[in-house]
Amino acid sequence: MYFKNAVSERIYELCKEFNYTPNKLAELSSIPPTTLQDLLSGKVANPSSYIIYKICRTLKIEIKVFFDSPLFSSSNIDD
Repeated sequence: MYFKNAVSERIYELCKEFNYTPNKLAELSSIPPTTLQDLLSGKVANPSSYIIYKICRTLKIEIKVFFDSPLFSSSNIDD
């Protein structure tokens, strides 16, 4: 799996966990909905750390919690 796909899957997991739709998450985090949709669809090759920060701030989680997932295990990420 590519890093961008792991980020996308993690955002979907967190949306489900916090009972948000991607559009609601975008609205609450002041991320343009098209930006989040591009990120979720894999169109963004290098997800911005600032976007991830804004998502974490909205969900009231630490950035380390975002990345504390088996999705980001080095054995799961392709180069």
